[in-house]
Amino acid sequence: MAGTLQYTLKSNPLRKPIQMKNIFPLLGVAALFMASCQGGTAKKTQAKIDSTIITNSTARPDAVQCYKYIKNRDTATLTLKTEANKVTGDLGYNLYEKDKNAGTITGLIKGDTIIANYTFQSEGQKSVREVVFLKQGDQLKEGYGDIHEVNGETKYKDLSKLKFDGSMVFDKIDCK
Repeated sequence: MAGTLQYTLKSNPLRKPIQMKNIFPLLGVAALFMASCQGGTAKKTQAKIDSTIITNSTARPDAVQCYKYIKNRDTATLTLKTEANKVTGDLGYNLYEKDKNAGTITGLIKGDTIIANYTFQSEGQKSVREVVFLKQGDQLKEGYGDIHEVNGETKYKDLSKLKFDGSMVFDKIDCK
């Protein structure tokens, strides 16, 4: 038995001795198996990093989005500039047989909802009114509900009771 190493378990006398020449192929297979598992993890990690980079590169800060409402003779336009969860922009209403008003909005994005203060001029007077929009696909639905005045500003009494019945739906358009 020159040149071979024998290993015998003392607890089992019926077991055959393991020869060193049989261990090398087993170690090779084990090494390949471990390397292939590591490669899969590296590929998954790289794919996750790549998708994160793609996702982050398409989500631009300061993104500008434009929306328009048209129904019969009524129109309204909304331009939004978003950064993280904050929103600013311009909003204007031109409703048939009513005073036209235009102004700016400043607010927050909470999930699929925009809650903002609309500061505008109407009949030569500055006013502030709370506006709420629900985003559904490429549309923004303006919410309506009971209002009250707080410190000279018009606010909704209860945001959870707003109705987004589709009476004023802004469709996304290309910004000019």
